[in-house]
Amino acid sequence: MAQVSCELVAPKENRPNEGIMFFNIELSPMASPGFEQGRQSELSVKLNRQLERCLRNSKCIDTESLCVVSGEKVWQIRVDVHMLNHDGNLMDAASIAAITALCHFRRPDVSINGDEVTVYSPEERDPIPLSIYHMPISVSFSFFQQGTYLLVDPCEREERVMDGLLMIAMNKHREICSIQSSGGIMLLKEQVMRCSKIASVKVSEITELISKALENDRKARKAGEKCGFAESMPQERITALKTDETPVEMTDVTERANEIIQKAEPPLQTIPSLLVPAPGVGQVGQGLQNTWGLEEEEEEEEDDEDENSGEEQKEQTKMMEEEHDEKEESREGHVVQLSDSEEEEVVILHPETPNKTPKNAGSATHQKGATKSKRRQKK
Repeated sequence: MAQVSCELVAPKENRPNEGIMFFNIELSPMASPGFEQGRQSELSVKLNRQLERCLRNSKCIDTESLCVVSGEKVWQIRVDVHMLNHDGNLMDAASIAAITALCHFRRPDVSINGDEVTVYSPEERDPIPLSIYHMPISVSFSFFQQGTYLLVDPCEREERVMDGLLMIAMNKHREICSIQSSGGIMLLKEQVMRCSKIASVKVSEITELISKALENDRKARKAGEKCGFAESMPQERITALKTDETPVEMTDVTERANEIIQKAEPPLQTIPSLLVPAPGVGQVGQGLQNTWGLEEEEEEEEDDEDENSGEEQKEQTKMMEEEHDEKEESREGHVVQLSDSEEEEVVILHPETPNKTPKNAGSATHQKGATKSKRRQKK
């Protein structure tokens, strides 16, 4: 989509009698996700330079006719090209849109009375078209496998894998306005001549299409009908792609639908009415219970269960301690009797007295027996 506007400005010092041509190409994210908004990429700079060489340097527009007052006032023509959809070969689309917009553009009429310059509105005087000598059209050629294969008007995927690109800007008189090669591929003279012949045919076809479109627009405006952008919107020529209708067989639709329904699994039961599982809790959708607000209640229940289990463990521990104390008390109440084997194991040792007589030995034996009897009573 190309738009042309004009403004009265001061001319350049080195060219006081010539108007100014300015071109701007905007690559917005609407055309491709790879484009960034508000940032001029290398591709946009490259396209701007190619468009300037194609239209401004080719002298297709009479810039001297844009002068109002020599050295003081000239018309500045600005061409803004907006990319709507990037599917490759942006240069050819931009050049066609720009030259068509320039041919369609009308600037306001002016009059000079002494030092006063009067600009008339379209209601007061009819706007004046630009003086265009010829219509340069750009045609791009892509090369594959080092120039073995040649392709005209490559798409976006083909541009990714191509080895080189040749852009030729030509008018219907077969005059080459600009030519540029990129990609680092070496081309032969025969290849360039072949591309120029193909470009001359394509340029003639495109120029004829542009002339017909401009003539139809002129007739529609004269008849008072819709034209231009307003006429293209209802027909979806700009905002949507046009596709052919696909024929669909509709004879046995009912039978096939019944077969599909019978083979399909039964649908899940849905609850059309709203459920309120708890006060202050609602439901979103049909048949799907919302758990919003119930997590805190679940956490509180878990905390209560933990506290109950801790109390039960304390009670069990207390009961076990009480049983253990009762057992110990019962043991203290009963007398423990020692068997003969335990008595034989008890041995009491006394220091030896070698200087004592056998009488003393007898008394020692008597004391030993008494000690044993005391030991038994004590136990």
